[in-house]
Amino acid sequence: MQKLAILPPLLLCLISSLSTADGAASAASTAGVWEKHQYSFVSMGFTSTYSCEGLADILKQLLIAAGARADAKANSGGCAQGFGRVEPLARADLIFYTLSPDSSKAADSQTLEGIWRPVTFAVRSPRQLMLGDCEVVEQFRAQVLPLFTTRNIVDHTTCVPHQDSGSVIDLKFESFSAPLSAPSRPR
Repeated sequence: MQKLAILPPLLLCLISSLSTADGAASAASTAGVWEKHQYSFVSMGFTSTYSCEGLADILKQLLIAAGARADAKANSGGCAQGFGRVEPLARADLIFYTLSPDSSKAADSQTLEGIWRPVTFAVRSPRQLMLGDCEVVEQFRAQVLPLFTTRNIVDHTTCVPHQDSGSVIDLKFESFSAPLSAPSRPR
């Protein structure tokens, strides 16, 4: 009989902890607003060279993986060698939106709920990222990632110029972004 008397308090404890967990999950989302960014990215690596179109493709993948809105654009920019040809200094013009926490607390249609999402850049994460892209990841981290709202950045990326051997892509951070199921544009 004593065992049955203990059961109701245990159930009550379990139920209250579940409701606390639900409250914590809803508190984890924060109102956010989209901010537009434009940036001209010039690849200055020694190991890999890119056509302007190839650089633009890699950068678009990195933008979206880092939490930019799905309509991010990376356009090849003013390349002297022509379409599809390797450039010594390949360039891409980036136009993208990042989600920033909305401190105004204004309830208007331009805000949406944002979450902190873990992001990892490594070989094959995003899928087409290769070890030869190490220097582009380093440049992205230094030049473009500061335009995102991020936290807990852990960067163990090491790029050895002129060779893949010894290079490591290992960049982890949390990005404030829209939930994957949320609409990507404000209504």
